[in-house]
Order: sequence, then C-alpha cells, then structure tokens
Amino acid sequence: MKRALIIDDEPLARMVVLEYLQAYPQIEVMQECNDGFEGLKAIQQYQPDLIFLDVQMPKINGFEMLELVENPPAVIFTTAFDEYAIKAFEAHAVDYLLKPFNKDRFNKAIDKYLSTSNSEPAPVKKHTEDLLETASHSPAQHERIVVKTGTKVKIIPVQDVLYLAADDDYVSVYTAEGSYLKNKTMNFFEQTLDPKYFVRVHRSYIIAIQQITRIDPYEKDAHLAILKSGAKVPVSKTGYVKLKQVLGI
Repeated sequence: MKRALIIDDEPLARMVVLEYLQAYPQIEVMQECNDGFEGLKAIQQYQPDLIFLDVQMPKINGFEMLELVENPPAVIFTTAFDEYAIKAFEAHAVDYLLKPFNKDRFNKAIDKYLSTSNSEPAPVKKHTEDLLETASHSPAQHERIVVKTGTKVKIIPVQDVLYLAADDDYVSVYTAEGSYLKNKTMNFFEQTLDPKYFVRVHRSYIIAIQQITRIDPYEKDAHLAILKSGAKVPVSKTGYVKLKQVLGI
C-alpha cells in the first residue's frame, strides 16, 4: 500500500484527485491539506510515499514547502502553467498535471509513478533537490526566504536580510530579529539574490549593500564591512573589488 497526501488550496482540485484515485486501491490518501503549512506537518506525521502538490498556494508555495522537507517523497505536481515550473518538472519531477486535467492524463501520471516506484527505488531526494535548483530561477522565488525554526515556519522578505554567512552545510540568514538556518549553499544565494542589492564579499559572506555604513582596512589586503546593526563582516581582496564596483568608489 502506498501512502499519499493531497496538498492544494482548491477544494475542487483535491476532490478531482480523490475521485480519480478511486481506481487505485493500492494508494491510500492519508490527509488532504489546504496549504503548505498543513502539508509540511502531514509529511512529517505520515511519511508518505507520494504527494500531489500544487505550486501556487497561499502562505508558502509548493516549492518553498519542499525546501523544508528533509526526506521528500515522490511528487506529482498539479498546477496552472508556469514556465519555470514546467522546466523544473520536465527535468526532475515524477510528473506534472496542468489544471484542468482529465482522467486519462491523471492515469498516465499514476502509472508512471507506480512503474517507477515498483521497478527500482528512485533517488527521490536528489531529484527533488535538482528540481528546486531549477525552479529557483523563477522570479517568484527571489522575493523571500522560507525557513523552519523548530516546528514553525518563518517567511523572511529579502529586504529584511542583513547578511548571510556559510555555516557548515547550511547558510545562516541574519535579520534584525535574529539568525535562521537554511539548507542551501552560498552559491545558491549568490545566483538567486538580486546583485543590485546583495554582493558576495567573501567566500563565506553575502551582505545587503544598503546595510553597509563603512569599510575599514583589516589585515593585509582584507577589509571589514561595518553594517548598520554593528555587525562586522570580513571582506576578501576579491570581495573588496566587487564592493568598490557596486558602490562606485
């Protein structure tokens, strides 16, 4: 028996998936979820084999929710058209269903999932990581950073970010309220944050340009960026060149 979740803010869309799944007694729906918050809790509770996931949802979208799942299940997306999403789906998802979809198209997606999951266990986590990497190039993914703090989810608008620092396999996101760990790389943030507002000044640091109050000389060719918060961020020789270009000095 395969355990499944339906995560979609549209009741009608959830009802359609439920109805079509009646033809597949080997798939048991454990819960229907109205948004990504509910979906995240349900994934942690039930550890499903498969989720039907909408991308455009209130609070946090489907991609943001998946970023917070440590061991993601297989995913069949149910969504309206989005060019960045489609590119990500085609490369890395089990399948995707463009709304509105009919029973024949749904059956193809389920048959594809069942044949894949029964023949050999796919490296689901790697597929999901690759999918999120592709989806991250969507402009919609650049406006905020979603993090998990204990059992809670926090949404950080990028304008609230003071700086970011490498922290082992994570990145610490610093705001006026405190710091939060995000399971991403510095390269990821360097590529996705707007270079007009953020600059990577060191192998381990990215800072918000508007937070800089001054740049002080440090050891040898290094410098320190002093931020409005009082934080002192190391600036490498290469980072200093970048900063001068951005600041026009």
